[in-house]
Amino acid sequence: MRVLHVVHGYPPSTGGAQWLTKNLSEQLVSRYHDEVTVFTTVAYNMEHFWRSDEPAMPAGAEEINGVTVRRFAVFNHLNVLRMLIAGVAYRLHLPCNDWLRTIYNGPLIFGMTRTVASSGADVVFATAFPLLHMHYALAGARRAGIPIVFLGAIHTADTWGYDRKMIYRAIQQADAYIALTTFECDYLIKRGIRADKISVIGPGVDVSTFVKADGTVIRRRYGWGNAPVVALVAKQTARKRFDVLLEAMRRVWAVHPNARLLIAGVRTPYSRQIERMIGALPPEQQAHVTEVGDFPEEEKPALLAACDLFVLPSGYESFGIAFLEAWACGKPVIGARTGAIPSVIDEGQDGLLVAYQDADDLARAILELLADPQRRAQMGEVGRRKVLENHTWEIVADRVRAVYVEAISRRARLKNEQTSFLPGR
Repeated sequence: MRVLHVVHGYPPSTGGAQWLTKNLSEQLVSRYHDEVTVFTTVAYNMEHFWRSDEPAMPAGAEEINGVTVRRFAVFNHLNVLRMLIAGVAYRLHLPCNDWLRTIYNGPLIFGMTRTVASSGADVVFATAFPLLHMHYALAGARRAGIPIVFLGAIHTADTWGYDRKMIYRAIQQADAYIALTTFECDYLIKRGIRADKISVIGPGVDVSTFVKADGTVIRRRYGWGNAPVVALVAKQTARKRFDVLLEAMRRVWAVHPNARLLIAGVRTPYSRQIERMIGALPPEQQAHVTEVGDFPEEEKPALLAACDLFVLPSGYESFGIAFLEAWACGKPVIGARTGAIPSVIDEGQDGLLVAYQDADDLARAILELLADPQRRAQMGEVGRRKVLENHTWEIVADRVRAVYVEAISRRARLKNEQTSFLPGR
């Protein structure tokens, strides 16, 4: 099978869509011997879509682990003008505001639609909305009559990003859609998408690296000893709600003054705000916060293995791959009772849910788990079984490829039906 994957970034660019596309592509090459090509951008991060001073990789093609990766240059000038026009159109509810917001988001890539159409692929897969490359992929696939599968990773709480009619019109035109959760599936059905077009397939993790992870070295490095450790391992952005966790930890430290907090993840401009919040804590609490930025990806399993429980207070997750990674390490998790997260965490079985942006409720849940090591271990084991049964990359790739095969077959059947009705046949 000749497969074309279209995504806004590809490693060494980091992010959930990038990691999913990389692992899916390499699984199809290594296990099915499919011919996989990835169309992506030169960007290391999405800021390059709007800012020409952000670093970028060279445009062109290369082979990575058997996958052909073609990186396209991005037009990232006139940013202020694009932002002003999109913002005004959104506030005034102008009819064109969907397109203007999408053009502002980018990536603006000249020639991608034409290149998708001439790719010779048997199937096109594109991820994720609300970015512009999704529409290039759709236009190119339709021009060439190639079936297209979307994985949109819809963040329902983000109205600026996802309250766009053009997204749901595009999904209606696709041959198939992969939803990450039952929550996303139900949301799309309410938006008018046919249920038979949607397959629910969660993301995967490299289970082997997490299951065998040992946190001893990390605990020794940071001098934690046997102290309980609460961890939030995620990109350092405002949406992950580091502020809520830090406020909750004030209450936790009142009961467990020896508890440690690990904040680890890719640093961003928001990292300076995190530093200020940590600096506002009493000195004895500051001493119990460990901040690790821009760590090597291969160190993540050990960081998670070193903690006692994992917390992600975000309300903007389409799934929350970090939950899977924590479970693979045998750790219980705490998430917010909002959006897709309640369809990911089985409350009371593999983790706890708390009210979104409620530091008191988060502190209560943390204290509840810190007080019961046996329950933590049981929850972590249930989570690990969930990952092993549903979220290995082998399982995910098998399920996604089945969607590709069905999309190709469905398109062929439709073509045959149309041909059979031609005059003279």
